[in-house]
Amino acid sequence: MNLVPTIATLSLAAATWWSSLWFTPDQQGDRLMKRGEYAAAAKAYRDPMRQGVAWFRAGEFEKADQSFARSASPEAEYNRGNCLIMLGKYDDAVSRYDRALELRPDWPDAMANRDLAIARAKLVEQKGGDMGDQKIGADEITFDKPNNNEGQDTDLTGDKPATDEALQALWLRRVQTSPADFLKSKFAYQLATDPSE
Repeated sequence: MNLVPTIATLSLAAATWWSSLWFTPDQQGDRLMKRGEYAAAAKAYRDPMRQGVAWFRAGEFEKADQSFARSASPEAEYNRGNCLIMLGKYDDAVSRYDRALELRPDWPDAMANRDLAIARAKLVEQKGGDMGDQKIGADEITFDKPNNNEGQDTDLTGDKPATDEALQALWLRRVQTSPADFLKSKFAYQLATDPSE
């Protein structure tokens, strides 16, 4: 086992140390977010809202919820609701959306996500558990392609069907902070690929 640090390891450590002299933790987090290193960005951030968004994009919904809980804003409550939907805690999500609506009345996104959480909770209650991959009758699914080369890589290529893991990774790359569109797309896809139809 080689215990002598390599030049690359030393260079990386020096670059990290040097950037910490010039950038605040939140600026370092912003740089990591731009590179798609969401978990590293979440660890760098000191601002709970930025940290929560980074954890959410990393797929760490419990950690995101904990970060958002450190803020008392309507946006934090809304984002906590989004995290709880992703964790399948629909009744708790409704409570967070209700709180967001108390702090910011008539917020369309919070009302839409609250309705989504209520509908999902009712389906879980009716079927005796989370239906996971079952259809709930989404209206339609559409994917917009950017006209330029900016944006995220969300195309699936190849002649083999996509695996569940590949589709989940695709959805997580597309998630901003609203699970409503994410879940609508997921359920529409499941409806379209349901072999019992």
